[in-house]
Amino acid sequence: MTSATPAAGIRTMLSVAEAVAQVIDGALPLAVERVSLLDALGRVLAAPIVAPLTLPPWDNSAMDGYAVRSADIDDATDGRPTVLRVIETVAAGQFPSVAVGPGEAVRIMTGAPLPAGADSVVRVEDTDGGLASVSVRAARDGGRNVRPRGEDLRAGDTVLPVGMPISAAQIGVLASVGAAAVDVYRRPRVAFFGSGDELVDLDRFHEALAGRKIVSSNNYTVHALIRMAGGVPINLGIAPDARDALRAMLERAAGCDVIVTTAGISVGEFDYLRDVLARLGADMTFWKVRMRPGAPVGFGHLKGTPWIGLPGNPVSTMVTFELFARPLLRRMLGYMRLYRRPVPVVLEEPVRIAAPITHFLRAVVQVRDDGVLTARLTGPQGSGILTSMSLANALLVVPEDRPQSHAGDVLHALLLTDDAGTSAHFSL
Repeated sequence: MTSATPAAGIRTMLSVAEAVAQVIDGALPLAVERVSLLDALGRVLAAPIVAPLTLPPWDNSAMDGYAVRSADIDDATDGRPTVLRVIETVAAGQFPSVAVGPGEAVRIMTGAPLPAGADSVVRVEDTDGGLASVSVRAARDGGRNVRPRGEDLRAGDTVLPVGMPISAAQIGVLASVGAAAVDVYRRPRVAFFGSGDELVDLDRFHEALAGRKIVSSNNYTVHALIRMAGGVPINLGIAPDARDALRAMLERAAGCDVIVTTAGISVGEFDYLRDVLARLGADMTFWKVRMRPGAPVGFGHLKGTPWIGLPGNPVSTMVTFELFARPLLRRMLGYMRLYRRPVPVVLEEPVRIAAPITHFLRAVVQVRDDGVLTARLTGPQGSGILTSMSLANALLVVPEDRPQSHAGDVLHALLLTDDAGTSAHFSL
């Protein structure tokens, strides 16, 4: 169970949906670049792919067997087989040299072109496997086991449209139509840095062991999140809590497509980032959202470049990246589907919130034997408990008007991984 205290002024903040809409508003796919076929995996097509050929280019056999005329095997049974003369053997990669006439058959392998005159392929299991003649013991394959010419695609067809994400199946289609290189949208270069006098990188881990500093896990987490979203991470490092240092970091981000910062945008005495952005002429769109964790999240533009200011608490960083930065990067990559779809889940335990704001709680979602998704919390929900995020495969969404939910109630969750649908055992 989780609880929270009400925050002052929460009614004046943007809702999550309002904030997401403002982040995406005006965002467009980046410029087009041409990449080799295998480098296109995980990218989005920026130009349609038109087939220069027909596939399959000829009628061909769907299995090993005998190409025959269906009329010749209509009466074939196991007790009274039909005997046909085998006039040729055609392997895959070869072409038939003769047509099939009445009472004749061609021994054929999967993928080989169907000889003229034949309209069926009798699977070898329904025959005696003869070489000079063949006994057909069943009529079930009459008119079957033939892949017709153009069954997959025809020359001139648009086989993959603009905006199609490229996965393994698309790679195969592209190869089949000779697309050795394709046009895709450029990956966004995302400059990011953390800020805080207490933070160090891993090369100063001894100071963390001594209890004097904290390793900036956010820099590593954000790097990974950018890569997972399809962007190119540009790590600018860690800035101390000083206006000049923050300004220098932001100026180093010039030329990147997005700027992501962590910490420094709340109302603390040393939270200078918003002031520095304002002095650099940034256009601030919002800096608080009616959500938990992650209320102090900011968005705006610095000299035309989108800036997303994530909170400094590790869990808040991850949650706000998921909700705001990931959709923006996907839009720049050319994706049309930007957001994870909420799925209904049945609570395994009661959940309570105190503040009337939307909560995103770390949860484990599983599939019951009856196919229903269930959810339970990972434990305490403090925004500094990064290990709880490592245990979660979903964010449980608790609306602001649901202060208390009971075990068995239905809420919605955003699945963060494929883990919710996987099993330790194979079953159908």
